[in-house]
Order: sequence, then structure tokens, then C-alpha cells
Amino acid sequence: MMKRVVLVTGHYLQSQRKAGFHWLADAYWRAGWEVIFLTTAISWLSWLQRNYRMAYPILREANQVRWIQPGLGSYVWFTPWHPVNLRMPVLNRLLSPLFARYSHFRLGEAETLVRQADLIIFESKPGLLLYGRFRQLNPQARYVYRVSDDLRLLGSSHPVVLRAEERYAPQFDLISVPSRYLLQRFQHLPHAVLHYHGLRKDLFEHDYPNPYRGTWDTNLIFVGTSHFDYDFLEKASARFPHWAFHIIGPIPHLPRQANIFAYGERPFLDTVPYIKHADIGLSVRTHYPATESLTDSLKIIQYTYCDLPIVVPAHLRSARPNTFWYTPGDAESIQQALLAARHFDRSRIVKDDIRSWDEVVRDLAGEHWCVRNAQLGSR
Repeated sequence: MMKRVVLVTGHYLQSQRKAGFHWLADAYWRAGWEVIFLTTAISWLSWLQRNYRMAYPILREANQVRWIQPGLGSYVWFTPWHPVNLRMPVLNRLLSPLFARYSHFRLGEAETLVRQADLIIFESKPGLLLYGRFRQLNPQARYVYRVSDDLRLLGSSHPVVLRAEERYAPQFDLISVPSRYLLQRFQHLPHAVLHYHGLRKDLFEHDYPNPYRGTWDTNLIFVGTSHFDYDFLEKASARFPHWAFHIIGPIPHLPRQANIFAYGERPFLDTVPYIKHADIGLSVRTHYPATESLTDSLKIIQYTYCDLPIVVPAHLRSARPNTFWYTPGDAESIQQALLAARHFDRSRIVKDDIRSWDEVVRDLAGEHWCVRNAQLGSR
């Protein structure tokens, strides 16, 4: 009988943006599981916030199973409201009793899907508040908390979500984290394990035509959605007028320079050739609480697999030999990091720790286990 996994996430299955949970869904589906992609933390508040997911047919698909492929289903759990950070402590406190009842909304068809699941994987999103209810519906399933992001990093996390994480984390069968920074956060729990983000290696091993045009000395690529370091781009593009800076993602108000190319948001597969044919990868993010959890982000993994030297701000420095850090706002250190990256010997790049998503999903399902590294500071 086909096993079923329910992925409780904040993402929308058919979004152009491909996060880790999209790749988990893809890997389980290809492995023969029935996959239910349960989108949570979406409501009329999302419309007021102009959340990017509302550009998709969310309202038409709300609260019903939609089968994208045989065995691959999407369920958008659309509610009147969901927990959001109101940015004012007083308002957050006033609405805490209301937001704490988020899990009480009617689940509809999702209730049957959860009852019959073998594996339920929660993302670090407001959907965490559903954990207790799901445990009651299906106490026999295996429950995994996949901490895609530090909840303190997201900025949109209401305190009730942080409290839900604190309460429920010890109750999961497995806590899976993608970075050593996050492993340190959960090191007091013996079932916390490091699983770096995986990769659809076959997609990166195809031969793609070079998308870059012109006679630029060097092509640099940034792929991302938020917290972009605009000051880095201004200083770097001015210091290196013969280098081309390519920015993929919904990054508005970019400087108008001849050597800056903005592509907007693109489907994931369209971005792969830009990464493969680049000379340098950029992970230039401004600092905000818990940014350090992004030292091994999905994009860092992709850049590394494609043998790219990577330029990062000082708060994202890591032990990876292909990362070069700069001090934000310091033009000299930006120049030094870029030159060091350009002259880096790519044969020194270490890729032994990069695994496929197929391997990651087996770990989460309990079919294979990663050995917990007791020495958190070592690689």
C-alpha cells in the first residue's frame, strides 16, 4: 500500500519559488509516496499584506484537495486569519489569546488526509500550532519538525508561534535542521539531527546553453527573494565596471547601472543555467536577528555544487573554503572579497557533504539515520 506523507508548510505547491519543502514533496513523490502539500498561514491577512502567494489561484483552490499529479496533492488551508507579528508588543499581547486558537478552524478534507498519513513533516511556520490537533487525529504517524528557518529570523512570527515551537519541539520524533547554527539552538534535545539541504543533482548536471551575453570580464549571480544588500551592489558595481551583476528574484529598486541586470522572479529551472555558468555566486544579505542560520542555505548549497566561489557578508562567514566575506558598508573589504573569489582555485571546493533530496527524505522517514555530530563546531 502506498505510504502517505503530509507536508505542513507555508509555501504554495505550484509557486515559482522553490523552497526546501517543494523539493521534499518532489523527492517523496518520485519515491512512490502519496504526497499532500498542506499550505498553512494564509488568510485574508495575507491579502492585506500583499503576500506573493495571493497572486496564485488561492481563493479558488481554498480548502479542497487539488491533485496536481496522481499521488501529488495540494491543499490550501485558507482561514479568516492566522498568527502574524503585529510589530507592536502591546498588540501582540492583546491578540495572543485569539491567535492561539488558530488550530481550531475547520480542517475540512485535510482532517481525513491527516488521519491516514504515515509521516507528517512540519515546517517552521505558524502551521506548528496544528501539531497537538494532528497528534490527536493520528497518534500513530511519525512526526518530524524540519526547521527550514529560524523562527526568530522570519520577522513575521507572532510570539504564539515561538511558544508553540518551544512546547512541541520536544514531542517530535525527529527535529531536522539544515545548519550547524540551528543544531546549536536545539542541542539540548537528543532527537535533533543535522540534515543539510539536499539537491536535485540531475538538474544541475545537465548541459545548459550559456545565458550570459556580452564581453564582461566576470559574471556574478544572486538568486534570492529578500533582505538584499543594496549597498553592496552599489559599491561593487562601481568598483568593477567591467563585471556584470545578475540579480534574479523579486528585488525592487535596483541601481540603474550598465553592468547590473535585473531578471525579476523566474521559475527555478530558468535559474539553473545562470548559476552553472556564473563565475561568482552572491549571498549578500543584510543583517537581522538569526541571519547566521543561513550559512548553509539552499542557495549556498547550489552555488557550491556548481563549483562557485561565494561572496557573503561577515555575519554569514563559514568554514566552507569557497566563501569570502566582506564587512557591510566597507568598499575596500567588498573589493578584497570579490578579488579573492575571482582568483580562487575551484578545485579546492568541498562537496562531500552535499547530498540529494532523495537521501534527505529517507532520513526524515526514518529509513536511514544521520549520525548526530557531537562536535558542533567541526565540519
